[in-house]
Amino acid sequence: MLRSVFFELLGRYTACFRRHKAHFLLDGIEDAAESTIGSQEPPVSLAKSLASLAEESTIAAQRQRKPLSRMERKRLAELRIKKRVKAQYLNGKFYDLMGKVVASADTLEDAYDIVRLNSNVDLASPRDDVCFIALAEQLRSGEFDITSNSFSVAAKRQGGERIVLPRLNLKVIQEAVRVVLEVVFRPQFSKISHGCRSGRGYHSALRFISTEIGVPDWCFTVPMYKEVDSNVVLKLISQIQEKIVDDQLVAFMQDMFDAEVINLVFGGFPKGHGVPQEGVLAPILMNIYLDSFDHEVFRICMKHEGLYSGAKNVTENQGSKLRHWFRSQMKDGDVNNEDQTEGQPNVRLYACRYMDEIFVAVVGSRDIAETVKSEVVDYLSKSLYLKVDDGLCLVPVKKDSRGLQFAGTVVKAATKESAALKTVHKLKEKVRLFACQKQEIWDAMNLRLGKKWLAYGLRRVKESEIKSLGLSTPLLDHIAQFRKEGMKTDHWFKTLLKVWMQDIDAKNEANEEVLLSKYIAEPALPQELRDAFNNFQKQANDYISSETAATEALLSSLKNKESMYTCPDDAAIKIYAPLSYIKKCLNRYGVTNLEGFPKHVSALVLQDDELIISWFAGIIHRWVRWFSEVDNFKELQLMLVECVRKSCIRTLSAKYRMYEKLTEKRFELDDYGIPMVEDFEAMIAQLEPSSSSVSTDEALTYGISSSGLCVLTLSRVRVPARKFNCFVMGCQSSSPSLYIIHVKEKQRFPGWRTGFSSSIHGSLNGRRIGLCTQHVKDLYLGQISLQSVDFGVLIR
Repeated sequence: MLRSVFFELLGRYTACFRRHKAHFLLDGIEDAAESTIGSQEPPVSLAKSLASLAEESTIAAQRQRKPLSRMERKRLAELRIKKRVKAQYLNGKFYDLMGKVVASADTLEDAYDIVRLNSNVDLASPRDDVCFIALAEQLRSGEFDITSNSFSVAAKRQGGERIVLPRLNLKVIQEAVRVVLEVVFRPQFSKISHGCRSGRGYHSALRFISTEIGVPDWCFTVPMYKEVDSNVVLKLISQIQEKIVDDQLVAFMQDMFDAEVINLVFGGFPKGHGVPQEGVLAPILMNIYLDSFDHEVFRICMKHEGLYSGAKNVTENQGSKLRHWFRSQMKDGDVNNEDQTEGQPNVRLYACRYMDEIFVAVVGSRDIAETVKSEVVDYLSKSLYLKVDDGLCLVPVKKDSRGLQFAGTVVKAATKESAALKTVHKLKEKVRLFACQKQEIWDAMNLRLGKKWLAYGLRRVKESEIKSLGLSTPLLDHIAQFRKEGMKTDHWFKTLLKVWMQDIDAKNEANEEVLLSKYIAEPALPQELRDAFNNFQKQANDYISSETAATEALLSSLKNKESMYTCPDDAAIKIYAPLSYIKKCLNRYGVTNLEGFPKHVSALVLQDDELIISWFAGIIHRWVRWFSEVDNFKELQLMLVECVRKSCIRTLSAKYRMYEKLTEKRFELDDYGIPMVEDFEAMIAQLEPSSSSVSTDEALTYGISSSGLCVLTLSRVRVPARKFNCFVMGCQSSSPSLYIIHVKEKQRFPGWRTGFSSSIHGSLNGRRIGLCTQHVKDLYLGQISLQSVDFGVLIR
């Protein structure tokens, strides 16, 4: 009944609306006619009026629509190329991709836009003088010369390393080939493959290890090293030909391998940091090459889980019907074998691969884990021709407290620590920090006294030369007898200091600060003051280095009342950032001294204020993004604030010779992304883009978001007589000066072999490049990588 009443009311309302609508239209037509006669303009039809309303609504919607972000524009350019690639699909394979897709002016223009977006260049800015039609014709005819479009960089030392980098035209072609290969091969990649894939990357790999595996019995990583050779190239090309039928594309890739412009290296340096030696095509080619290993892991998993699983009832969570059938087939249907495996635990195998870093976890006995390890190593070495490190060994997860290094983190099983033990460690850390702060103040004051002593000595020497003052002493007159004729006062004073330093054997001291403090300032201080300070430091060091009797009594009482750790069943896999190694990195970067205290970075003092702050903000932004999901993230926050923020303040204070408190008030570091501890959460929220599905896609941001993890600084070299543009590909802005690259980590194999960029290529250290002010800032902040720099630009 209610339904019929509703439809009746709806009909009456519709009829009433039509009558009123007719009156409104008539009134509108009459008003329009009167206005048209008064203005002597031709009447506008109703259709045009409605069309104009639609246009106005569209324009208003466009005005309200937000502009596309950098990664969204990159995604649109890749989607346009993707449509052209899919048009060449037929019967399970792709045909003529070089002639119809890569060697197309539209594709090359889209690839050029991708290069400019990677360089953080506005697409509306002036473009390079590149003729895409002529470039496409050269590719189709086979006349494109790879050698003339690449640039070789060799290390300055004799017999040093050499790297071949692409110029702009070849870089554009490589981007087009990369998108084509990703469209063809990405859908078939395995689930264990992470890195340079949409929805799968560095953070997804860590989440899989920490949440999906549980606590295995054994785990191991597979360190490898292999530079590309003929065997690897032939196997890689054969894998590409399984999906692509295009002799011209295969020949072009073979020519790039022959020219060494594809820097494909397994191991050697961590991937995804935007270092030049990785290249554009290396990530997708590495995933294609190791895809067969991913499928081999699935075969090994089915073999061992089906063979050793002891689940008798397949309805339980311990096994599936597929595994039960597979197990029965491998055991020739012998049902009695299930009774034999009743006492054996279930076998589980987990694997995770981030580019060329492999993590394998096994739930089962040691014999099974050894078998799995040997099968993995045999396949990598015999089928894929990769060299695996001989030091590979199994790690018992529940017994080993050191953990494994994977993708720049420490993976280990951790248990919950009691609150009392945390309090004890926290107290000892506070005592250590307080003692170090007092030592730093003591050294600074002694250094100040030593410098005043030097200034006083020089003044006394100069005053003794003025006979009218009568300030000469018998000691100065005696020393003046050994002064050579014509020697200036400053030179004479330096000679006296040199003799004094030889007498005290100053070469054995670390630096001039220790020299002035130990031999000048401290002996002049009262003995009671020195004894009191030394006694304080001795007591603090004794407390820090060993457990006191009260601490041991507390721990023993806690062990009797309650366990210091929870039950091992509550253990879980935890991911930790290597704080000790990060401290060493900060020391190599010049942010901290040997004791871990922040200091000013002398290499940055002469740069602009904004660039100085951007350099320090880049360290925080990169490491916050890289370690955002580790379990000791709060400790990392405290380290970044205590070291990086204070080092930034001290660098600016050294530049302007100001007190640190005045510097902190003058420069609002929070606005630049260098927050204090309480503002860290707000800064992390600002780093997370609004359109997270696109802007955080690691397939688009690979090599950019964590580019280099702060591996270099730049020193400015002015060249006023020359004019040149910025060396960044796609940028036409003028460069006011040249910059010299200073590599911060020069060793090829550092103490921490995963996740940290050991260095950029050795041949690029000390090389001069031209950069505009914006791209210097982008390079410091990690918004571009060194892959965007054209090192082969000739300065006019």
